[in-house]
Amino acid sequence: MIKADIVNKVADKMPEVSRFKAAQAVDTVIDGLRNALARGQRIELRGFGVFQVKQRKKGIGRNPKTGVEVRIPPGNTIRFKPGKELRNLLDE
Repeated sequence: MIKADIVNKVADKMPEVSRFKAAQAVDTVIDGLRNALARGQRIELRGFGVFQVKQRKKGIGRNPKTGVEVRIPPGNTIRFKPGKELRNLLDE
C-alpha cells in the first residue's frame, strides 16, 4: 500500500471529501508524525503500534566488499513496535 492508496481509502469512506482534501489530510497527519519523531517524541496509535526514537550505540562494521572495518557513529534511529491487535492479525 502506498500513500495514494491511503488517500483513496479516505476519499471513499467520506464521499463529501474530495480527493484533494483527503490528500491534504493525509499529508497533515504524516507531517505531524514526522515532526513529532524529529523532536524525539513517542507516537502511540492504539491498536496499531508505537513509533519511538531510540539511541543507537557506536560500533564497528565491516565493508562487505573490501572487508575493511568501518566505524559506525552513535546516533538515533526510529523503532516500531506493533500493537497487540496488529500482531493478532498475523496469527489468524
